[in-house]
Amino acid sequence: MSKIKGFAKAIIIITTVSAAIMELIDTSIVNVALNDMSGSLGVNIEDISWVITSYAIANVIIIPLTGFLAEYFGRKNYYLVSMIIFTLASYMCGQSSSLLEIVIWRFIQGIGGGALLSTSQAILFDAFDPKDRGKAAGLFGMGLILGPTLGPTLGGYIMQNFSWPLIFMINIPVGIIATVLSFIFIDQKEGEGKNKANIKIDYLGI
Repeated sequence: MSKIKGFAKAIIIITTVSAAIMELIDTSIVNVALNDMSGSLGVNIEDISWVITSYAIANVIIIPLTGFLAEYFGRKNYYLVSMIIFTLASYMCGQSSSLLEIVIWRFIQGIGGGALLSTSQAILFDAFDPKDRGKAAGLFGMGLILGPTLGPTLGGYIMQNFSWPLIFMINIPVGIIATVLSFIFIDQKEGEGKNKANIKIDYLGI
């Protein structure tokens, strides 16, 4: 993938950085909507905070496993499945009508989202020649800065003009486009996902 040039490289840059920004936005965008969500779902502010906690717990669980899972299933396959999980869970969060329902879907969203961050970085770096990977690091770093900054700002705008389900629904078009572009332009790294018999799984460690 290091020899990717021109248009394909630009698409990979846009796709991976957008996915990383989307994941980071979702770590903070909910904060400004908690009061409205608690009123809408009929729960107190302490209970609704599980919407944030469940996402964070899922991230903590999945991020350390990302390298292994990407090697086991293949980086492209794992990335695509994670994107689909994240997008589908975002839709279901927006459709939730109870605390339990939204907490479960936020956890599932976090499983998909946690994988996007580190896998996006690896895919982006592979799109560059070794001597140019400093540029890739700069582009990805920009996404890391923008995501947490945009989250509360975008969430505040949505809550002022619309309703809380939209903070989840905005992920859907981005997720669909990113999934399609990733399927077309990202190559499966040679050898990944093909030697499962030789990979030992530490089930106890997991």
